[in-house]
Amino acid sequence: MSVKTIVGGGLLLAALGVGSQSVLMTDAGYTYVHQNNITGKLDVFTEPGLHFRVPFLSRITKYDQVITVSYGNTTGEDFYQRLPPIQVRFADTYVGEIPVTFRFKLSLNPDAVKKMHREFRNNGNLIDALLVKNARNVTVITATQYTGEEFFQGGLNQFKAKLGDQLRDGIYMTERRKVEVEQLELAPVGVDQANSKQLQRSSQAVWKTVPVLDRNDQPIRQENPLSQYGIEVTQVTIGDPKPEEQLNRLLADKKRLVADRIRAIQEQETSKAQAETEQLRKEIQRTKEVQDAQRAKELAIIAQQKEVEVAKQIAEREVVEVEKTKRISEVEKEKELAVAEANLAIQQANALAAEYEAKAILAKGRAEAEVLQAKYSVFGNNSDVYLAELNRDISVSLYSNLKEYQVTMPKNYFGGGDGGKLTTNLDVITGFGALGILEQAEKIIDGHSN
Repeated sequence: MSVKTIVGGGLLLAALGVGSQSVLMTDAGYTYVHQNNITGKLDVFTEPGLHFRVPFLSRITKYDQVITVSYGNTTGEDFYQRLPPIQVRFADTYVGEIPVTFRFKLSLNPDAVKKMHREFRNNGNLIDALLVKNARNVTVITATQYTGEEFFQGGLNQFKAKLGDQLRDGIYMTERRKVEVEQLELAPVGVDQANSKQLQRSSQAVWKTVPVLDRNDQPIRQENPLSQYGIEVTQVTIGDPKPEEQLNRLLADKKRLVADRIRAIQEQETSKAQAETEQLRKEIQRTKEVQDAQRAKELAIIAQQKEVEVAKQIAEREVVEVEKTKRISEVEKEKELAVAEANLAIQQANALAAEYEAKAILAKGRAEAEVLQAKYSVFGNNSDVYLAELNRDISVSLYSNLKEYQVTMPKNYFGGGDGGKLTTNLDVITGFGALGILEQAEKIIDGHSN
């Protein structure tokens, strides 16, 4: 291999190395800080792309834009997520372990990123020196605002809300003060106590760390160390907290005490219910006997009232029947009277009609007689003209009825011995026989003539 080839290969490798060091490729989800060692200038890249850099004389620092810090989670993605649960001490000196996870979001403002980079220099220092310690500190301080019993008996959700609020806006300014804590417990068991199975409020004086409020009753806060870098807390998640053994026994004893109280209350209530049931059974029996006696009395009264009512109804029915018969008789008489009056009116109307009919017939006869008399008087004065018209009408009628009438004279005549009459059956038979012979002879004559 020649010297030129070796030199050329070396130059090529050097050129490739210089080229790779001259270009910065950025990925999504990361913030890159480019430091020019010649000028000391810092450049921030928050979006994916290609960027120019000074080769061999610049430094690139990469930060996660979203960082998760988990306490008590052994399945984290990075080393800083495999932290033990946070051990806290409550206001009543009890100790507990709280598994909690925080999610932080870095600012995209170049000035805030540069300030953060100058103070922490890399991603690991930022997490260990700022995020992990601040999250633990706020959790411990927030726990001092609760008693152990208060926390493990329903205060977890309120604790989570206060923890997130102080991480985002700053820790409360606090002071240690003796305060009364309300507790909900079952009332003591008593024989004559009506509300023994209900919860009652009780108060207990304890020393707690409470926020200091301003004139507007808002908590006074310390400066938030995350706000100067623009870091936001986007999520706080709490797992299953565990109390120390002594607190755990106390909670178990309270739970057992509550169960014993409930059992005693149930037994007391059962005995009381049994006594009340027996008393109620006796009351029911006595009430039933009273009701049966009252019912028998009412039935007797009802039976007597029923007999009286039946007799009364029978009497009223007889009166009604008598009234009905009387009314029927009156109706029949009224009906006969109405029929008689109607017949009288009909007869009077018929008589009046007959009278008027007779008058009409008489008037009609008189009128016809006068007309006939006038007609005959006219005919008598003009008899010749009347007879001529009468003969004319007769001739016209005969002509119209006899114009197609034909009269055929008989060819043969048969007469009997008594004035030409056929007096016996023999005469009739003899005549018909002769008539047949004549007809046959006439046919023969006609045949020969043809």
